[in-house]
Amino acid sequence: MGKRVDSIERYGKLLLFSLSGNRELIVSPMLTGALMWREPATRVMASTIFIFDMKSGQQLRYIDQKKMGQMYYLSPDQRSEIVRLENQGPDVFDEQLSFDEFLLGLKPFRGEVKGVLTRGQLVSGIGNACADEILHDAMVYPFKKVTRLSDDEKARVHGSDLLGDFESAIEVLRERVGDQIHRKIRDFLSVHGKKNEKCPRCGSSITVITANKRETSYCRACQPGSLFGR
Repeated sequence: MGKRVDSIERYGKLLLFSLSGNRELIVSPMLTGALMWREPATRVMASTIFIFDMKSGQQLRYIDQKKMGQMYYLSPDQRSEIVRLENQGPDVFDEQLSFDEFLLGLKPFRGEVKGVLTRGQLVSGIGNACADEILHDAMVYPFKKVTRLSDDEKARVHGSDLLGDFESAIEVLRERVGDQIHRKIRDFLSVHGKKNEKCPRCGSSITVITANKRETSYCRACQPGSLFGR
């Protein structure tokens, strides 16, 4: 493209690259998309979708095993055409919604509580793993419809004390990932991806269910519920 990268910012789960010539590159990685910083001689993985040659001689590669992500090359005035960008709620690191604002934000939704959290319209930036951690912390069944949540369950989700954990997780990842920016380290989480391991709260085995290409991890004892009575 022959463009200069002027700035990079994150909005929710999207990365926004501001480029010279009044252009932007917006990356929505979805579940498995990731960026790799590589020397050109490094083997190209089968899941590589795009390769950007940088002036430094290195390459920025976008990989996506499940090919669910999207990449947009556009001018800033075309942002409104990207639904995933325009319909996002406040960022997870912004000032927290009050409980009344949280309840008001839930009203339009009828689906499963985990899906509402990850969709980004209520609060942007909560991914699959983070949603599992929030719901485990709140002791809420991830497949329960938001219309069937009790007032106490709504309060526990809203009051989940994981924002500070997200901030500390960034420090952990910066230290352990380094410049291997495509690596996904999840072993410090409580339940996500820990099938059959012990729940840190009650000691029961963690259950993992895969549906719609998304893995959900939860504790049946701490987060009781049924797919038939959700």
